[in-house]
Amino acid sequence: MGRKSVRAKEKKQKRQEERAAMAAVCAKVQAANQLGDPLGAFPVFKKFDRNGLNLTIECCRVTDLDSKTIDWAFELTKTNMQMLYEQSEWGWKEREKREELTDERAWYLIARDELGMPVAFVHFRFDVECGDEVLYCYEVQLEVRVRRKGVGKFLVQILQLMANNTQMKKVVLTVFKHNHGAYQFFRDALQ
Repeated sequence: MGRKSVRAKEKKQKRQEERAAMAAVCAKVQAANQLGDPLGAFPVFKKFDRNGLNLTIECCRVTDLDSKTIDWAFELTKTNMQMLYEQSEWGWKEREKREELTDERAWYLIARDELGMPVAFVHFRFDVECGDEVLYCYEVQLEVRVRRKGVGKFLVQILQLMANNTQMKKVVLTVFKHNHGAYQFFRDALQ
């Protein structure tokens, strides 16, 4: 009987430790989500001035974006991704994609040109994935005119900085296997 009691105590102790670890993970995610501007700690990264581009980068919650910017982000995502979704087992689901982009937990990095027009964005969230605190990157979308000029890599580097600064374990994202360009980009950008 003493043996069973020891095992039961060990199991109980392990469960308590697991609960405490998960509470710590959730506390980090909650703290990150309560920030006003995760990019605020890195003012030098609010500008991208190279390769013929002069962009301003802002970080904000989806709830702080105007409907025009949200519609632009959705249309850019649709233009860039609809065919890739249709080639996958997921298929393109317009309503679901719009809901994902406008979920109240969504954060955005928006790159704007000299006229204040958006030209690229990253949609991300601070979240728990497989028991780890992570910065989950949902979208990196660029207009054709700013591609291959370092903007995408710059935005991903910002994600890495913000993840590190908010004590997230890693940056996580999903790429379609058949999207070879994106796959190669993320392999290179995240190294």
